[in-house]
Amino acid sequence: MPTPLRNEFFKPIDNSPIVVFRVLFGLLMAVESFGAIATGWVGRVFIEPSMHFPFIWTNWLSPLPGHGMYYYYVVMGVASLMVAAGYRYRWSSLVLALLWSGCYFMQKTSYNNHYYFAVLLCWFMAMINPQYRLSLDSQRTGIVQEYMPNWYRLFFVLQVFIVFTFASVAKLSDSWISGDFIQYKFASKASYPIIGDLLVTPWFQYLITYSGIVFDGLISPLLLWKRTRKIAFAALIGFNLFNSVIFQIGIFPYMMVALAIFFFEPDQIRKFFFKKGPDKQPSQVSTPSWVLYLFTAYFAWQIYLPLRHHWIEGDVLWTEEGHRLSWRMMLRSRSGSASFKVVDSQTGQEFSVRKKDYLTSKQSHKVSAHPDFAWQFAQFLHQEYLAKGVSDPQVYCQKSRLRINQGPYKTLIDPSVDLAHVPWDYLGHNAWVLLDGERKH
Repeated sequence: MPTPLRNEFFKPIDNSPIVVFRVLFGLLMAVESFGAIATGWVGRVFIEPSMHFPFIWTNWLSPLPGHGMYYYYVVMGVASLMVAAGYRYRWSSLVLALLWSGCYFMQKTSYNNHYYFAVLLCWFMAMINPQYRLSLDSQRTGIVQEYMPNWYRLFFVLQVFIVFTFASVAKLSDSWISGDFIQYKFASKASYPIIGDLLVTPWFQYLITYSGIVFDGLISPLLLWKRTRKIAFAALIGFNLFNSVIFQIGIFPYMMVALAIFFFEPDQIRKFFFKKGPDKQPSQVSTPSWVLYLFTAYFAWQIYLPLRHHWIEGDVLWTEEGHRLSWRMMLRSRSGSASFKVVDSQTGQEFSVRKKDYLTSKQSHKVSAHPDFAWQFAQFLHQEYLAKGVSDPQVYCQKSRLRINQGPYKTLIDPSVDLAHVPWDYLGHNAWVLLDGERKH
C-alpha cells in the first residue's frame, strides 16, 4: 500500500465515536438479549421445538437442554451491559461475541441478515480497545485513552457501505422492481392505525420500491460528503424508523442509526458528547502492521460473499444457494408445500411422514420452502428411522411446490432423489434443486 494510504490507515484520531458507539452497541445488544426472553422468542425458537436447524456446517451446535437457553440469553444480556459500561471489557466483549455467534449459528429458522450483521460487529468490538474512556475499566485501572487508530473508523464506514450497496444492487431484480414483494408484504398491513390505508395504495408501494433502491445506493456516500451529511442523517433516521414500525426487525434500525456516528468528523462527536477535549494528539497509536493485511483480507471476503451466487448455477432467488450472508434483504417471500416419505431400501416398505410430529409450524414452512432445510430434515428422518429398526431408510421429498412472492407455484425438489444419501454441496449447485421448476427427465 502506498505510504500516504498507509499513514491514513494508522493515523491517530479522537476516539469519541467508538466510545459512544460502545455504549450504544452494548445497550442495544442488551435490549435484544433480554427482549428475546420477554417476548417469548427464546421459548418459541429454542425451547419448544423438538429439533433444530443449525447452519449445515455448524450442525454440532445445539441449544442447551431444558430452560438452559433462558440462562444463556441472560448471560448474554449481562455481558452486553458490561460492554456498554466498559467493565472487564476484554472478557465481556469476548463472551458476547461467542454467545451471539452461538445462538446465530445454532438456528436458522429465524434467520435474518441483521443477526449476521451483529455477529460481525460483536467480533470487531471484541478485537479493539474502546474501554479506556467513559468506562468502569478506566476508573478501575486509571488508564485513559482519548485516541484510536483511524482503521477503527474505516472498518465501520466500509462495513456499512458494503451492507447498503449490496442491498441496493440486489434490489435491481424483477422481484423487487416489479413491486411484487412490497405489494405482498403491505397487503396484510391495511389495518395499521393512521398509515394502513397508505400502505396498500399502489403509488405509495411503488414509491417505497424505487426509493429503496436509491436510498440504499446513495446513503453511504451522502453521509460521507459533508455538504449532504445532515440531510442524509435525517433521511437515515426516517428510513429506519419506518422499517422499525412496519417490519418489526428488532434493534437493527437503531444500530444503523448508531453506526452513522462514524460518518461524522470525530471532533463533532466529541463536542456533542464530551465537555472536555482530548490531550495533545500523539504522533501514532500502537497498531501491529499485520492488521492492515487482515483488514484487507476481511473486506475482500465481505465483497466476495454477496457476489458468490454469480458462480453458482441457477437463480439465487429460487435456489437460495448463495443467499445467506450476502445482504439480499427484503427481496422475496417464499411459500410452498412439501410432503416426505421414507422407504425401506431392503423391503420396499413406505412410511408416510407427518411433519407436524417433528416440526413447529414455522419450521414446517421453512422445510417446504428452502432446499437446505428439506435436506437437513431428510438427514434427521434417516436417523429417526434407523433408530426405529429400518436398516437403510431412503428419504424422498414429494409434491414440493414453491412460489416466490405472488408468482406461480413450481416444483422445487426432484422427487426421485433420495435426499438421505446425497451430500450437501456447500459451494455450488445441488442438482436435486430444480432450476426451472420442472422435474428433469
